[in-house]
Amino acid sequence: MNTSQGIGEGETRSPVLVEVWRGDMLESVHRGAAVVASPRGDVVVAWGEPERIVLPRSAIKMVQALPLIESGAAEKAGLDDRHLALACASHSGRDEHTALAAAWLTRLGLVERDLRCGAHMPFDEEAAARLIRRGAPPSQLHNNCSGKHCGFLTVARHLGVGLDYVAPAHPVQQAVRRAIEETAGETVAGFVIDGCSAPNFALSLRGLATAMARFARPNGFFARTRADAAARLVSAMAEYPELVAGPGRPATRLIRAAKGRAVAKSGAEGVFTAVLSAAGLGIAVKIDDGAGRAAAAVITALLARFGALEREDPVIAGLAAAPLRTWRGQTCGRLRVRPDLLG
Repeated sequence: MNTSQGIGEGETRSPVLVEVWRGDMLESVHRGAAVVASPRGDVVVAWGEPERIVLPRSAIKMVQALPLIESGAAEKAGLDDRHLALACASHSGRDEHTALAAAWLTRLGLVERDLRCGAHMPFDEEAAARLIRRGAPPSQLHNNCSGKHCGFLTVARHLGVGLDYVAPAHPVQQAVRRAIEETAGETVAGFVIDGCSAPNFALSLRGLATAMARFARPNGFFARTRADAAARLVSAMAEYPELVAGPGRPATRLIRAAKGRAVAKSGAEGVFTAVLSAAGLGIAVKIDDGAGRAAAAVITALLARFGALEREDPVIAGLAAAPLRTWRGQTCGRLRVRPDLLG
């Protein structure tokens, strides 16, 4: 992976996508890039450079989950759509998330220590507070990626290979890499190690958007096994949005508001993707400074632009024009996406 670009380089290539206004004063701006692509890989519209290389982080989890179904592992393990939604999730560590992951491991004859994702406090404030009150540390089940890692373990067990599934040369990760390259239509630009210890493969923003578009029209661009797998993953995410993230979080709010027209997935450091099932398109967003609030604003605006959200839906104002509030709850400003994002 090319790491030669340093601080200050490339700034003029990234337009301002989101402004932060406090009262009538512009306080901050978020630069970045966004690409909407067709399943053929054509750029429908873009801001910034479509060919810039990005780390998709968790925004690519639905592609990482393809081998779980394609290999036959999901069927052999008797997984249902709740498991598949959790495999695509960056969940909040609530009881429904950790219980499902724990039961999944039991189904495999494995335990929490077989995971390789590491532990962190739940994203959900109530779940974190309960741990603190009990004086209990978080487990790997609370890791937002534990569902993805349960999926990796399921594939490893099915293939009869070792359980060190996060090693880049491991058969599970090689299968993930092939799935990413084939769905994006390009060779990955290298890999880094994600926060959950698994490889994260770098792609162009256009390639990432193309992969999402092919999930939106799988029958036209994938062989039958992959098409069925992609369709099932999208359906699982649409059916169980609370498992994909959690109450109040942008991905869950957007999937619920889209009502089957799209699914969306956040990633760390200002990445967001969306599969526009109704429009047959894919979206990939990267915010230069890694701000999640800006990525959520941009993906929301683009979902509205391409008909996945009803224009009067309050989620648009809640995310694309998210209010700034004082600690007393008073509104004192808001985000503003650039108008041409909304169309």
